[in-house]
Amino acid sequence: MVIKADNIRKSFGTLEVLKGVDFTARKGEVVAIMGASGAGKSTLLQILGTLLTPDSGTLEIDGMNPLSMGSKALAAFRNKHIGFVFQAHHLLPEFSAVENVMIPALIGGIPARDARARAEQLLGMVGLADRFSHKPAELSGGEQQRVAIARAIVQSPAILFADEPSGNLDTRTKQDIHALFFRLREELGQTTVIVTHDPSLAALCDRTCNMQDGLFL
Repeated sequence: MVIKADNIRKSFGTLEVLKGVDFTARKGEVVAIMGASGAGKSTLLQILGTLLTPDSGTLEIDGMNPLSMGSKALAAFRNKHIGFVFQAHHLLPEFSAVENVMIPALIGGIPARDARARAEQLLGMVGLADRFSHKPAELSGGEQQRVAIARAIVQSPAILFADEPSGNLDTRTKQDIHALFFRLREELGQTTVIVTHDPSLAALCDRTCNMQDGLFL
């Protein structure tokens, strides 16, 4: 298993958000997590993605235990093994598309020339070969999300986590982004975990896990 989480619990004050969740995902699998707002989906995704520490439970990601790592080692692990795509694109407005995509590779110590070549390759792969020099304000919402996806995979992570990745997009663009996730899986072999309210996206996934009140049904 690329992801193996057992008995994950998380509370915020007196509110118990996750109540002993188990979750696994295999290499190359695309898994949807669905549920009503407040069910705990995004909290679980943040824990699986090592952005948030559980109160208890065990977590294995790509054969390693991130819960045992110090902050510096964890940041390096996250940079190399995990990619994130959020509903908001979180692109840096002062940088071009190719520069935004390069950033995780530069942080990971990749030489600038190699990072740019990889960024340009991925932007071509997501259909933005003619948008390298465009800044976020010059791109549509769908194009910005494609840049965000390219940025998420520039380090060839084992796992891609996506939280409502098409929530702000129109129907046609949404369908294009959904198709892109599966094309990337075929070409790059990444495990993908997607939190979504969209049943059409969940229907495309290999498996759907439904969450209610901090537990999977």
